[in-house]
Amino acid sequence: MTATTTTTGPAFRERRPSRRVPTARLVLYGALVLGLLATLAPFAWMFLGSVKPTGEIVAHPSTWLPRSPTFANFEQLLSKQNFGLYFLNSTVVAVTCVLGNLLFCSMAGYAFAKIEFAGKRLLFGLVLTMLIIPGVTTFVPLFVLVSNMGLGNSYLGLILPFLVTPFGVFIMRQFIRDIPDALVEAARLDGAGESRIFLRVILPLTRPALATLAILTFLAQWNNFLWPLVIAQTEDHYTLPVALALFSTGANGTNYGLLLAGAVTVVTPIILLFLALQRHFIQGIANTGIK
Repeated sequence: MTATTTTTGPAFRERRPSRRVPTARLVLYGALVLGLLATLAPFAWMFLGSVKPTGEIVAHPSTWLPRSPTFANFEQLLSKQNFGLYFLNSTVVAVTCVLGNLLFCSMAGYAFAKIEFAGKRLLFGLVLTMLIIPGVTTFVPLFVLVSNMGLGNSYLGLILPFLVTPFGVFIMRQFIRDIPDALVEAARLDGAGESRIFLRVILPLTRPALATLAILTFLAQWNNFLWPLVIAQTEDHYTLPVALALFSTGANGTNYGLLLAGAVTVVTPIILLFLALQRHFIQGIANTGIK
């Protein structure tokens, strides 16, 4: 007769896996939360400060929450002469540059990724070289070139130098390179030309990269300050950053309330654009290998 043992006692109960979070992970989560708060703090101060009176903004000690919320700063900003024109100028410049980059950079990226031609490696090497050259080194030659073309103080002068960028060409080339060559070869065997392949096969597959390029280009041109400041010589061609820099200061010092209200006005379209294209933007970043 063999002895039987019971497994119903406390010592023989099945051990459940521990749900305790490792200390290292807690430290990581804490660091990420602190980093998030540090990133959001300036934006929170900007939005809250835009509805504060100027005296409350410069008061010591300062407070986060407005004691007497007011929209007087926005009313003053909107009542400024030609503010609608400045907003329109920024919109025209940014949107046109985005459309130009989406078209020309994707065309160049397709050529570098899927078409064999003489000097291909050399030309792409020049594109990569342009990526590492600081923009300030080409600012003066570019200004002289645009001025000699008679494009100073014009929309074309604001837009033309940024219709295509080396960074955009690089992004599109990296993404299109990962598209299977079999799709392109099959289209060529069916008699499709390069333009038709580009429009019907390549472009529909590059939406994440196009969204990434659109956001980055819009962000760069919407916030561009130095080039419009130099090219736009009259108020009818000022963009928002230039107008805010000139009209937020007065004889008695900086009008911080007006400046913060203007900053909110400038930042809001960028946030809305990112929220609309967030999914495609993240996918494009992951697929193009941008760090």
